[in-house]
Amino acid sequence: MAAIEGLTGAIVHDEIVPARAPWLHHVKAGQTLRIVDLEGNQAVDFLLYSTADDAERYSAQDTVAAQGNIFLREGSIIRSNEGNAMMTVLGSSVDYHDTIGGACSCESNTLRYGHHTKAQHACVDNFIEANLTEGRGKRDMVSNINFFMNVPVMQDGTLGIVDGISAPGLWVDLRAEMDVTVVVSNCPQINNPCNGFNPTPVRMIITQ
Repeated sequence: MAAIEGLTGAIVHDEIVPARAPWLHHVKAGQTLRIVDLEGNQAVDFLLYSTADDAERYSAQDTVAAQGNIFLREGSIIRSNEGNAMMTVLGSSVDYHDTIGGACSCESNTLRYGHHTKAQHACVDNFIEANLTEGRGKRDMVSNINFFMNVPVMQDGTLGIVDGISAPGLWVDLRAEMDVTVVVSNCPQINNPCNGFNPTPVRMIITQ
């Protein structure tokens, strides 16, 4: 695999996640996860659980309230439902990342895009598939982060899902502040522009 500019520390894990696929990995406190948008305009749906006690998990509400901003940028702290720091955005070559757009599901696809989409694979399916390997189910899903996804808030308060602001090779670096379990859906959505209507692979690199 090609070298990644600006990456520091020893690489302990390096993996390509195929288009539309789930991914789960444990990241230890102090390690850094780099997510690379290999081909550009690919949304990466993202959940976090404390490895020590997965009842402690990512909280969009606590994260947004603590920073007073709905977007994640360099320096943002991703917080748990206990208010604890889980990961910090060390750097990002994309200006901001979404916390409110949610994850696509077969049900939401049907509602938004028509009944003919119900059989299409969705992020909720990926999250369930990955979580089942560690005994978590649908009830353990919470609101997720969408890295590289562009979800602007319109003047009337509605949300837009528009073309992404990423490009091939852009990245985000996340430092674990506790031992965490990272669960990802490399978004399979093909009915709106969040993936440019063409889901593509991403690269996950963990350094220490």
